[in-house]
Amino acid sequence: MIEMRQRTVQCLSPSGLHDMAYVEWGDEDNPRVLVCAHGLTRCGRDFDFLAHVMADHYRVVCPDVVGRGRSAWLRDKHHYTVPQYCADMVTLLARLDAKTVHWIGTSMGGLIGMALAAQEGTPISRLVLNDVGPVVTAASIVRISEYLGKAPRFASMEQAEAFVRVVSAPFGALTDAEWRHLTVHTLRPMADGSFAMAYDPGIAEPFRQAMGEGKNVELWPVYDAVKCPTLLLRGAQSDLLTAATARQMTERGPRARLVEIPNVGHAPMLMAADQIAIVRDHLLG
Repeated sequence: MIEMRQRTVQCLSPSGLHDMAYVEWGDEDNPRVLVCAHGLTRCGRDFDFLAHVMADHYRVVCPDVVGRGRSAWLRDKHHYTVPQYCADMVTLLARLDAKTVHWIGTSMGGLIGMALAAQEGTPISRLVLNDVGPVVTAASIVRISEYLGKAPRFASMEQAEAFVRVVSAPFGALTDAEWRHLTVHTLRPMADGSFAMAYDPGIAEPFRQAMGEGKNVELWPVYDAVKCPTLLLRGAQSDLLTAATARQMTERGPRARLVEIPNVGHAPMLMAADQIAIVRDHLLG
């Protein structure tokens, strides 16, 4: 039986100290470390299914990016940015005493991974970008902005799951158990018995500022600086990572190997056995 360990690490932002929570699986003395970083409003528990498989090979570490899940919320909301998230991840890697790591990043987690992998002396030696790249489309920004920071209170778990199924419909056809898993771990119980989403609504404003107004966001210089072997997963119906951008990513920078996941938009959740196998084969190949 593979056991999950829950821990926290203290990190620093310009407005003070904060705790970042993470879970880890597998032998904590294993020098092979796999970091799994989640999307904008999600949490590290999204990777439970993948971690069960990969823990035979790695020490698998799944952080809750600050402001999400069990992690603390920042005092100054303007610091919910990729540079802050990268700084927190470097602190996490120091805690783990990890000199090199493999990295899986879904959406925002992929942007964090890409930014770290682009650095001189990066600890990332293999990278998986899950439905994200150096161009974030204006259409996806509009879609995300429609619900970001606006989630209502939920009277019951069932009501919360119905909401998650709507805003996360692009994840594709998941089982009832998978939908419940994705709901349970992104909720926080309130004193009156209701539930709220387990992320700081304050992440919304810096997201909208960073993503611009009605324009694609382009980060090609960052992607072009990545040198490590890179796997690019794309949901075939994704509105965030276009087919054209994905093709360009195979031709420049690290020349990523592209695999499209059928019948999925933004983003594949890496819960299905076939999706996990694609990632496993890239990282261990």
